[in-house]
Amino acid sequence: MIAFLGMGLLGTNFVRAMIKKGSRVQVWNRTFEKAAALEQYGAIVCADITAAVKDAAVIHLALRDDAVVDEILEKAGPALQPGAIVIDHTTTSVEGAIERTRSWKQRGFTYVHAPVFMGPPNALDSSGYMLVSGDQQVIASLEPALAKMTGKVINFGAETGRAAGMKLLGNCFLVAFTSGIADTLSLAKALKIPVSDISMLFDSWNPGAGLPARLKRVASGDYDTPSWELNMARKDVGLFLQEAQQGGTTLAVIPAIANEMDRWIAKGQGNKDWSVIAKDAVS
Repeated sequence: MIAFLGMGLLGTNFVRAMIKKGSRVQVWNRTFEKAAALEQYGAIVCADITAAVKDAAVIHLALRDDAVVDEILEKAGPALQPGAIVIDHTTTSVEGAIERTRSWKQRGFTYVHAPVFMGPPNALDSSGYMLVSGDQQVIASLEPALAKMTGKVINFGAETGRAAGMKLLGNCFLVAFTSGIADTLSLAKALKIPVSDISMLFDSWNPGAGLPARLKRVASGDYDTPSWELNMARKDVGLFLQEAQQGGTTLAVIPAIANEMDRWIAKGQGNKDWSVIAKDAVS
């Protein structure tokens, strides 16, 4: 028997996929109606957390944050069967993942943090990425089942909490990436350039393809052979800001980048590769 606690968009579709593959799943959610909606797919709906985890060898979580995970696990604890395995897909702090692994092991249970890069459609069709780390014997025993939930399980080794950290790094990039898109669209609005033209540009020129090489360049610490001098990049950033102001729009992220560029130029780094602005992050 499997239990799943947390019937948000991700949890709901994970459960539907599990049932489709033949698993019996007991579900619980703080808002009962969300759990009850899964009865039509064959889920065993429980109004009480303890009922949901009773007789379940494996308990999956997809909750909001550290505080909610801790709260729910404490409520479920008295009903957990001996040796039960808790697999937590919630995005949490590194410290929280480490502490839960330690404390629940002391109580005789196995806690594994397995955050994901998956949207609801991925959870339903079992595609995407799941991150794990920690006790490698435990990971090896769970990986076949986890692989059925996702397209790829990425194992970051024996360090407890590393998966949590990698999830935060990935989300940090997604937030920065989307903020960059927002500024790009704001600048396009100021320049009266339609989204269709932006799509045409990126359909032909995909800057994302250069991400691995750019990461290596930034992390290398070698900024002496510029492909784009910081002074020239800052000049272009000034044009972004000027055009946005003239067009009556506001850029959210670019002003902060301009300030960082100015800081490095003031330190005499203007003739270096513009990626020198990341030097403090990698040194």
